[in-house]
Amino acid sequence: MNDQDMAVPSLPPGETTPAPRSRARMLELVFPKDTNYLGTAFGGFVLSLMDKAASVAAVRHAGGAVVTARMDGVDFHVPIRVGDAVALDARVVRVGRSSMRVRVDVYREHMASGEQQLATTGFFVFVAVGEDGKPRSVRPLAENGDAAREEPDPEARP
Repeated sequence: MNDQDMAVPSLPPGETTPAPRSRARMLELVFPKDTNYLGTAFGGFVLSLMDKAASVAAVRHAGGAVVTARMDGVDFHVPIRVGDAVALDARVVRVGRSSMRVRVDVYREHMASGEQQLATTGFFVFVAVGEDGKPRSVRPLAENGDAAREEPDPEARP
């Protein structure tokens, strides 16, 4: 597979990014190496998965490279245990000039029954960057009812 096969389709300037391109879903299994002595997932392991899912949603929305600028509001609701699946749902919920705020919901899934329970939620801010590593603009988020269109850019100076 070459770079052209991996290229993200571009939209004409001024158009919004369709909502499905602003979302990512992942599924991961929890193994003993991912847990503490109580058999529950390390917080850092879960945060790493959340950052990965959020970055996929941000790259898809921005159509190119992004960097993590901030993670905040991470709440751990219930433990995730060895043998559980971790289902992540990341979606861009706000867009600034060059930044994107991504909400990530993490569900603990019992593999045998398929029962899911919200385990962790959090927000991540990404900044789209060009080849020079400097912030670049991103398209607005398409209206879809559950997302606001604008958020102050964390890189903006007063």
